[in-house]
Amino acid sequence: MPGGLRRVRGRLRAGPAGTVPGGRGEPGVGPAGTAPGGRGEPGSPADGRGGRYLVPVPKPLDLPFDPIARAAEIWERRFGDSRAMAAVTSIMRVQQILIAELDALLRPHGLTFARYEALVLLRFSREGALPLRLIGQRLMVHPTSVTNIINRLEAQGLVVRRPNPADGRGTLAEITTAGREVVERATTDLMAADFGLGGYDKAQLEGMFDMLRGLRVTAGDFRER
Repeated sequence: MPGGLRRVRGRLRAGPAGTVPGGRGEPGVGPAGTAPGGRGEPGSPADGRGGRYLVPVPKPLDLPFDPIARAAEIWERRFGDSRAMAAVTSIMRVQQILIAELDALLRPHGLTFARYEALVLLRFSREGALPLRLIGQRLMVHPTSVTNIINRLEAQGLVVRRPNPADGRGTLAEITTAGREVVERATTDLMAADFGLGGYDKAQLEGMFDMLRGLRVTAGDFRER
């Protein structure tokens, strides 16, 4: 079992079903294709995600067999080649696992992974502030999701809004001192857990990134140079 999962598994056992946030972002994500990654807080009527793959099981299933492998065997008999189906289903299940783990690690800091990503983005910016439109582009989420993320961070005192001097109608989100401090503490915990991927070495992680990068290019996330 990957080391990061062992470290946090106890936390996932603690809460009742539905207490582990199930998405990488805030409410308001539109239908498939409107927001790469499908980031959205759980329980939002504006999610538009169907919910199955982004609502994690709250504790380990400990099944006596691999249900995806079993489904692949049946698929082979009824439909033919099951490799693409099994790969996609595995990716979606792994997304559940990682979302649950990362949100469990971030919960003591009052964050979800979506809010953490936004804070890190602001922390990395030259002035500590970015237009909401640019935040949405960089995080690859729907504008409504960005608004909800910033609303929640602002309510926590981690971000403030201010007018964009370059655009009289625009708004900047600026990270506060408290926001910078939270990012540092949360990042320490995430890195200690290897972002849930502690069972893989550097070469495997690079290979995983490269393999999934090709799918993102094909989907139009960005242009290869």
